[in-house]
Amino acid sequence: MADEWRQTRLDHAITAIILGFFASAWFGWAHAGVTSGAGLLDVGSVLAVLIAVAALVTAFRVPRERAAMRDPAQGRRYGITVGIEFALIVLGAVVLGVSGAPRWVAVWVLAVVGVHFFPLARTLNNRALYPLGILTCLAALVALIVGLASTVEPASAAGIGGGIALGGFAGYDLYRALSGQDPT
Repeated sequence: MADEWRQTRLDHAITAIILGFFASAWFGWAHAGVTSGAGLLDVGSVLAVLIAVAALVTAFRVPRERAAMRDPAQGRRYGITVGIEFALIVLGAVVLGVSGAPRWVAVWVLAVVGVHFFPLARTLNNRALYPLGILTCLAALVALIVGLASTVEPASAAGIGGGIALGGFAGYDLYRALSGQDPT
């Protein structure tokens, strides 16, 4: 079972690239309705991009080990999971838009993103995606509560939570790629 969860340095680098890219996007989405503190969001976005770039460089420099996505069955499961995620995001966004509640789209997207990490954890042999899924879902819940209980835009709260969660785990996977550490 231990080998089943083994990830290569390349796996970690690729994960850090993807998470870093999307962390930057979430920090960008957080700008919706922000009147103060936008500079901190920019810093978060830049840090996330730097993590993604460092991970990209690392991906080209690490030994060519077997990566999780090389297995056709895992690639198929990945495609199905991401396809379902995309369909749910679009469906929810359309429903929220048509029902006059477009300000909640970011919360919906973050919740779906959080849930999609659970099937991806096994597909990508990455146990760290389980706590990332929990943290991302909690960030969506916090954004919902903040949006309901205050004047803060839900997209701002979701963007900050999503950016921090994905950015933090991008940094963690970059560390794992650079150090060769695989504590899972």
